[in-house]
Amino acid sequence: MYLLAGASIASAIFLTTLYGLYAPFHSQEAVAVTAPHIELDPALITAKAAIIFDPNSGQILFEKNAHAQLPLASLTKLMSADAILSSGVENAVVSISVENLKPEGDSGLRVGENWKLEDLLMLGLVASSNDAMAAAANALGGDVTQRMNMRAQELGLSQTHFSNATGLDLDLEIAGAYGSAYDVAKLAANFLRSYPGLFETTAHQRIGVSSNSQYIEATSTAAPLLDIPGLIAAKTGYTDLAGGNLVAAVDVKLGRPLIIAVLGSTRQARFLDVKTLVHAARATLLEQP
Repeated sequence: MYLLAGASIASAIFLTTLYGLYAPFHSQEAVAVTAPHIELDPALITAKAAIIFDPNSGQILFEKNAHAQLPLASLTKLMSADAILSSGVENAVVSISVENLKPEGDSGLRVGENWKLEDLLMLGLVASSNDAMAAAANALGGDVTQRMNMRAQELGLSQTHFSNATGLDLDLEIAGAYGSAYDVAKLAANFLRSYPGLFETTAHQRIGVSSNSQYIEATSTAAPLLDIPGLIAAKTGYTDLAGGNLVAAVDVKLGRPLIIAVLGSTRQARFLDVKTLVHAARATLLEQP
């Protein structure tokens, strides 16, 4: 069991850089590498859409309806965190309001508490906390979805649109965010490149964070994936409209990260889908010199 307590985004990024875990991800030489197509029967994947994406080369190594626009559910929180952090407010302290606690879910936050932004983001990504991400969005002091949609355009996510910061369904027919498996993979690759230390916390089974008045422990929603060798990071999503969504960054061999995403699976099958894709990718790429 892993417990990450009191870690800061800055220190996590420093340690990641110090040990060079992501050096190949930034390597210009790696961009020129051509990866083989990964052979896998799409029928073996429960999800409506799936992708194996090589962030070094930008290549799609496997896809199933990878460009179809589907509900994103809590995968949305990757963009929420990106929009907030890229605005230069990473050192903000957020006071919890009644409005922050309205989204579905209860992480134990209390009105009037003061929280460091980075701790709210960790709760939002690791435990998929809706109230924590809603509170973190306060750091921008305006409409976070406008910033999120602007970032989607900047990153070239052509099938992606956000209506809220959590990905919760707006009603029985309209999702809080839409995008494609390809867009999700590109978003996750960018997040790993920009905020590796923060994203890496999602590979811990538990985290601990503190406000000015209490300490909260939270369990990773990606727990069924934590036994995958080489797992770097993962983010889950589930709503009635979306079904089971999942994106993961995995080192299939040393210094060879891949991004794997599935949309429209089931709550349980999304984990099996990702493991099936990881197994297929590892079997193919380990044959390479």
